[in-house]
Amino acid sequence: MHLIEVAFKGNRKEFFVFDGDEPPKTKAAVIVEVDRGEDFGRVYSIGELAEQRAAGVPHGTGGQTPQRKLIRLATTDEEQRAVELALLDDGARRKAMERVKAHGLVMKVSDAEWQWDRKKLTFFFTADKRVDFRALVRDLASAFRTRIELKQIGVRDEAKRLDGIGRCGRQYCSASWLPELRPVNLQVAKDQRLSLNPSQISGACGRLMCCLRYEHDFYAQARKRFPKEGRILVTAKGEEKVVYNDIFNDRVTMRAADGESRFVPLAELKVELAAVAERPPDTDDPGADVDAPNDEAGGEEMAVDAEIVAQPQGQEPPTPAAPSARVASEPLGTDDDAQADRDPRAPRRRGRRGGRRNRRPGDTRPESPHSGAGDDTPPTAGGDA
Repeated sequence: MHLIEVAFKGNRKEFFVFDGDEPPKTKAAVIVEVDRGEDFGRVYSIGELAEQRAAGVPHGTGGQTPQRKLIRLATTDEEQRAVELALLDDGARRKAMERVKAHGLVMKVSDAEWQWDRKKLTFFFTADKRVDFRALVRDLASAFRTRIELKQIGVRDEAKRLDGIGRCGRQYCSASWLPELRPVNLQVAKDQRLSLNPSQISGACGRLMCCLRYEHDFYAQARKRFPKEGRILVTAKGEEKVVYNDIFNDRVTMRAADGESRFVPLAELKVELAAVAERPPDTDDPGADVDAPNDEAGGEEMAVDAEIVAQPQGQEPPTPAAPSARVASEPLGTDDDAQADRDPRAPRRRGRRGGRRNRRPGDTRPESPHSGAGDDTPPTAGGDA
């Protein structure tokens, strides 16, 4: 049993088995067994190539033996009959479009295909939504006097079936060699730094070109070797920003803080970054010794304030020493005079604000031993804090 892949009209392919001694050659015209009849096709692959394709292509057998057989090689008269029958496909498609308009259906009949024995006529159409074409099938069956089959396909499958020349000047990839039609999103075009204008990156089917998909893996793997664009790197010239990565020439465009740009090969940039990373840090800081005394003085002042604030309520804080004999012999005056004559270097006593700082929410102020019950007058300069 030989595994044979046969191609039909519209780049449609199927696998068959042949029980003859020698398999037919590639591109040979053959007659194969199909559902309720026979059909005409040409051999596409045989032998090991057919086995490999049967395991990888979407229309493959999945490792199982096909149920249908290749009956025989086609004669010259049978080949001529197949050519004449193909000329009738366009006329059948036009009649089907007329009946679609008569029924008011929103669908596009893209192609029609007669079976070689004329026992079945297949119409391929595209539509944005689900279409109820039961009445249309009955109308077409009465018009063509044969079995009618309608198949809905996508726009990519339509381009694959109709075939054509792409904007690159070559045959459509979907119709020539691409085994599987996978969806392509806009992120693929962004990763390749292409124009996001749909007219520039779309194919004849109106979708993004299929070639963007199988080229995307190369761009994704190549960009992993480069630093991310927009990142700030510390190089031998200081901090520089990565502006652009040229993956084809292995070159990185860097821009310094002063606006100066340079082009660095990727290999040299990696060596430069490694050298900067191994450089010991610079410990000479001229401002470290100057700020140290201020920090210590500030810490001492904070310690003195904390000690005064932490005194229990109702006790007189220690009075600082008199700066001079004149201040000690003078009688007590107002709070302003005492504040003005006090030594500025001596720590200041915390009053009501200092007492409230350590008070928890809900605590009440204790009554002064010198004040009467219900006395709300504020304490004097010599009273309790």
